Amino acid sequence: MESEDVHQAYRDNLRRFADAEIKPFAAIVDREARFPAESIRALPKLALAGLPFPEALGGSDGDLMSQVVAVEEISRACASTAHLMLTCWVALMPLVVAGEPDLQRAIIPEVAAGRLQASFCLTEPSGGSDVAGMKTTAKKCEGGWRINGAKRFISNAGMSDWYAVLARNAAGGFGIFMVHRDDPGLSFGRNESKMGTRGSPLADVIFDDCKIPDGRVVGDPSGGYAIMMEILTYSRPLVAAQALGIAQGALEEAIAYTSQRKQFGQLVSRFQMTRGMIADMTTQVETARSMLYRCVAVAGENDERARAFASMAKLVCSNAAMSVTTDAVQLFGGYGYTKDYPVERMMRDAKVTQIWEGTNQIQKLLIAKHAYAAYES
Repeated sequence: MESEDVHQAYRDNLRRFADAEIKPFAAIVDREARFPAESIRALPKLALAGLPFPEALGGSDGDLMSQVVAVEEISRACASTAHLMLTCWVALMPLVVAGEPDLQRAIIPEVAAGRLQASFCLTEPSGGSDVAGMKTTAKKCEGGWRINGAKRFISNAGMSDWYAVLARNAAGGFGIFMVHRDDPGLSFGRNESKMGTRGSPLADVIFDDCKIPDGRVVGDPSGGYAIMMEILTYSRPLVAAQALGIAQGALEEAIAYTSQRKQFGQLVSRFQMTRGMIADMTTQVETARSMLYRCVAVAGENDERARAFASMAKLVCSNAAMSVTTDAVQLFGGYGYTKDYPVERMMRDAKVTQIWEGTNQIQKLLIAKHAYAAYES
């Protein structure tokens, strides 16, 4: 009970912060498709940039529930800002889990303080889920490694200072390598013109004989795949939280609008069909929240089901976000289809949560694998 009270107080504080420091910039960031500099600069005020990192490295040692709540509340105000915040967290988690202390100290404190940004480079032009088909390579050379290849759809590409890169080595295994934006041979493609989360830059990261020193390998140069699987189990609840926050924001906007809008001489909120839609939307949001928080509890118990529950949370929350934001637009009528109201942006922002960090079709395969495990062993 005490833990619930602490997290609720934290949520209340985050909500006030997001309404004051994040929400005012959300529409203009989306309209101009620009980096949300004001919001990102505000994150250190509540130590959000370093929330998941160890205190010894400048972070707050926040548990997964605190991280989920933070992503929820920031996403409710601006999905792009939440996207960038959790991108930094996920990018450096391999370093937290398996990095050498010297490499951790060289990178994490500056990101935790909000002075630097970080990205995780997994997806390639040939796809993201097909790791076996990955073509980016890292070859040992004198004093370090040479990386060649390209990564696609990388969040915060060009803005980040550090890039955690999954690459295949000569032994056929995969390693994670920390590349700095100033390393020779690193370049970036054009920024993609996206449907949603338009304040979060997305571009190719290109490695042309990119040379990095020996000390930039995260753990075992052939152990990157296992680390990546562990990180995806961590990151999918955060994506679920992003989706849930978007859904919550759209629900609140729909309730507020229909409580003020009049048609046929009465408030739209008095119409039975409106109330039916709001009831369905509320149920979807609360169902998704229950699934996500169950996932967090399972992860906290070090349960072997954590990977499947992460997939379930990502699936349920992202589907709820798409459904709830679509209904919110419907409840606004013609106004919902214009950029003057936030539900139009929220509907576009919601879509990516069904795609990134593993499409929902991939999540279903992982869930089914878990369900059949006892019968197929």
